[in-house]
Order: sequence, then C-alpha cells, then structure tokens
Amino acid sequence: MRARLAVSRALQRQMISSMTGFGRAQQQSGGHDITVEIKSVNHRFFEFSSRIPRAYGYLDEKLKSFLSEKVSRGKVDVSVLLQTLDGSNAQVEINYELARSYLSAVRGMGEALDLEDNVKLTDLTRFGDIFTVRKTEEDEAAIWDAVRPVAEEALEKFLAMRAKEGERLKADILSRLDLLETLTAQVEDRSPSVTDAYRERLYAKLADLLQDKQIDDGRLLTEAAIFSEKTAVAEETVRLKSHISQFCGFLSQQIPVGRKMDFLVQELNRETNTIGSKCQDLDISRIVVEMKSEIEKIREQIQNIE
Repeated sequence: MRARLAVSRALQRQMISSMTGFGRAQQQSGGHDITVEIKSVNHRFFEFSSRIPRAYGYLDEKLKSFLSEKVSRGKVDVSVLLQTLDGSNAQVEINYELARSYLSAVRGMGEALDLEDNVKLTDLTRFGDIFTVRKTEEDEAAIWDAVRPVAEEALEKFLAMRAKEGERLKADILSRLDLLETLTAQVEDRSPSVTDAYRERLYAKLADLLQDKQIDDGRLLTEAAIFSEKTAVAEETVRLKSHISQFCGFLSQQIPVGRKMDFLVQELNRETNTIGSKCQDLDISRIVVEMKSEIEKIREQIQNIE
C-alpha cells in the first residue's frame, strides 16, 4: 500500500483533462474587433459546431481543424464575433434613378397641392431603399491571420480550465482507487477464513448426523478442498490489483485516456462480480457491495475525462 500511495502522490504532479471547459478572448486586429468563445461538454467523440457571421463562414473549417489538433473528445462549440472598426469593408451605393423618381413624385405632389417646393437633399435620405450597403470582398487569409491569435488565446484559457477540472477528477479517482485496493486486500484476508468456516460447519453437521460414528477426516479435507477451489478468488484479486495499477498509469499520461479507462472500469466490474458470485460469505458480500459502489463512482468521473 505504501508503494501505491507513493505512486498516488507522484501522479498528483501529472495532468489529465476534463471534457468540460470554457475560454474567451477579445482583441483588435486587422481593422476588426474580434471576440472568440470556446466551450465544451462531455461527448464520446470530438464534435464541433460554430456560430460565425455568414460572411465569414469560411472560418468554420479552419477553426475545426485548429481545435482538433488540441482536443480529441467533447462537444465543442465556438462563437466568433467580428466587427469592423473603421467601416472600410463596406461600400454605399446610391440608386440615382430611384432618387430622381422620388424627387419628381414629391415635386409633382407639391404642384398638385399648391405647396411650396422646399425639397432638400436631407429629405431624400429618408427613403432608405435609395441606398444599398455592400461589403467589399475581404482577403480570407488576412481575416484568418487576424482571428487565429484570438482563437489561440481563447484556446489557452479553455485548455487551462479543462486541465484544472481534470486535476480535481484525478484526485477523486485516485482516492477511490486507494480505497478499492484496500477493499481488495480485505477480500484476500477474509477468503481463507471462508474455507475454515465451511470446514467447521461441515464437521459439525457430519458429527450431528453420524453421532458416535467416526468421521472420515480424509473425506472432510477433500470436501473442504473442493469448496476452497470453487470459492478461491486469488486470480480475481490479482487481476483487480493489476487493473488498479494500469488505471494509475493511465492517469499519469499526457495523452487522452478516457476511452482506455472506460474499458478498465468494465474489467474492474467483471472481477468484482466474479468475487461476489464465488464467495458465499456475508462479510465478503458487504465488501463487494462497497467495491461496486466505488467502481460506479469512478465510472461516473471518467465520463468527464478526455
């Protein structure tokens, strides 16, 4: 156990990541005020979605490729807001023919109603359909060069939050693995007593049935040996400790490990269930119930790990 605890302390210096995170950055670059937000929740695979102004839709694929290099699991949503600072990407066009039509109609109305002709230029600006605002075509590469550093800052904050949450998850899982190893040791300690208790019960039962007749000790030992073989859990406890050790190894890695731990949890459950079915002992049954409870809590936690 001391060795395991030493491993646990060493693992506290390692890093795993949660699938939950948020990061936001805002900068002025390339004549734009740019804001990028990145957030994610749990998902078995990497799933990307974005909210980007329609005119900048080409950024969607670039951001997806950019994030997939750093994020392997999670449902990731990216929001990008771009506002032009000087209006240089917009061009106002005037429909002069329509403006002349409006002017002619207004003057004609004045003549018909015998009103003074005092139409001014500002009066015509009230007719909004005279004006058409068109955005000038922008250099896609230049826009991406402006957005990328903002996305990088948001991603850095996003990953830092996922790492911080991952440390909390790791600490919780390690504490439960420590307890699971302790419970496994209790099963190992208790298992030989189960055979001894069975032999004593069998001896008492035979003594009651045979009364004054002599009990065949050889037969008694054979029955006890058969029972011991059927209820032996040494293989299961050895595998449990191996799985726990593997689990700790995964927690020390700097690569996504969530899927690997999913498999190990299934194996932990399998060995624990086998112990429960083999051992017809109340004390071991109680230990098995506690072990299954801890494994389930571990399973819930690793659902959040990348």
